[in-house]
Amino acid sequence: MPRSAQYDRETALQAAVDLFWQRGFYATSLKDIEKALDMRPGSLYAAFGNKQQLFDSAIDAYAQRMTIDVNRFIEQEAGVIDGVLAYLRWLLVGDDRTSLTETPACLVVKTLLESTDESDPLRSKSRQLLQGVEKCFAQALEQAKATGELKASVDCERLARLLQTQVMGARSFAQSSPDAEHINNLVDDIALIFAPYRQ
Repeated sequence: MPRSAQYDRETALQAAVDLFWQRGFYATSLKDIEKALDMRPGSLYAAFGNKQQLFDSAIDAYAQRMTIDVNRFIEQEAGVIDGVLAYLRWLLVGDDRTSLTETPACLVVKTLLESTDESDPLRSKSRQLLQGVEKCFAQALEQAKATGELKASVDCERLARLLQTQVMGARSFAQSSPDAEHINNLVDDIALIFAPYRQ
């Protein structure tokens, strides 16, 4: 029984991710949430609390899934940078790398842009998650430097910031270009940016 409850929670969180990704936080009503998650108001509140708490849980799950996927590609490829670029290519053009899949902008970035007030909790949450991703990149790059993949002079925190910026930019660009060849070429060009840092 506990396993089933956990599965139901994960399914509900994924539905919430999809909903907030599509509509944004402020344009999503409680009725939208109840319908998407197929839950009554009482059950919804008991499971996730209010709308803000549900959003926090959903975006945390989204960020965790992204980290798992990136680490999977890093393990499969020859190095950290190659792994992140392979993840990006998969994310943008799919497994066959020939046809463009739906590639919405990163939910975290979209949320950051949706919140314009510095006191908005969405803004601080988004920044926190982006800082977390950047920190994960920096840690992975430090390991890459230790194993000789990167030059000893590389500032891994600075390089992690550049890497994250390229990932964010490529995902945004993919929304304006439906051409898979253009996207593949873009990822190839991003790879060249990191060539000077390699050993």
